[in-house]
Amino acid sequence: MKKLVIIPTYNEKENIEKIIRKVFSLPSGFHLLIVDDGSPDGTGNIIKQLQQQFPGSLFLLERKGKLGLGTAYIAGFKWALEKGYEYIFEMDADFSHNPEDLERLFAACRDGADVAVGSRYVSGGKVVNWPWDRIFISKGGAFYTKMITWMPVNDPTAGFVCYTAKVLQTIPLEKVHFIGYAFQIEMKYRAWKLGFKIKEVPITFIDRIEGASKMSKGIIKEAMYGVWKMRGFHK
Repeated sequence: MKKLVIIPTYNEKENIEKIIRKVFSLPSGFHLLIVDDGSPDGTGNIIKQLQQQFPGSLFLLERKGKLGLGTAYIAGFKWALEKGYEYIFEMDADFSHNPEDLERLFAACRDGADVAVGSRYVSGGKVVNWPWDRIFISKGGAFYTKMITWMPVNDPTAGFVCYTAKVLQTIPLEKVHFIGYAFQIEMKYRAWKLGFKIKEVPITFIDRIEGASKMSKGIIKEAMYGVWKMRGFHK
């Protein structure tokens, strides 16, 4: 079973080597694709050096300029499908997602789910080191999204996800509109509307220790208005 973890990066030199080594230490044999948006801090050079240690399992897709999370994942999805991967994962580089939970997401899809979501907001899931106002915004956004879309997902903005290849082959990736948190919502919404089975797996989300957050007011605004547009999307 070919499994690929896609990690988008922009200025992640503090985290990138550690996250790569941790993923490759896992027993299930994951491959890694890093999609780097021309990080000026040298993230891409670190990855290139590590490719010599992990030939055939560590890949780098370099892009010129900061083009957004959603477009990075779409580029990664298309690359993964061309290479014949059966399970494709999304994960952050900053250890807010525990790499060991990749095994649990994989198990959920192997056992019948089409999409497995690492969820902060189901029983057993939690958030660590976030200020109360960010938790309020996140939980409020999740409730807001659920009320508008009726999608039965408690953590729609989650960025720790496993997709089976058939989901990404069925979703019209060229029609995916959004690039920030709304991208995460849109992908789950399109999968749900197409009838795919989504399973939420409880995780502990830990706020980044090193590096800078990519959160912005524009990303939040896109998500708030984006969910209304999604209701008009066709399958």
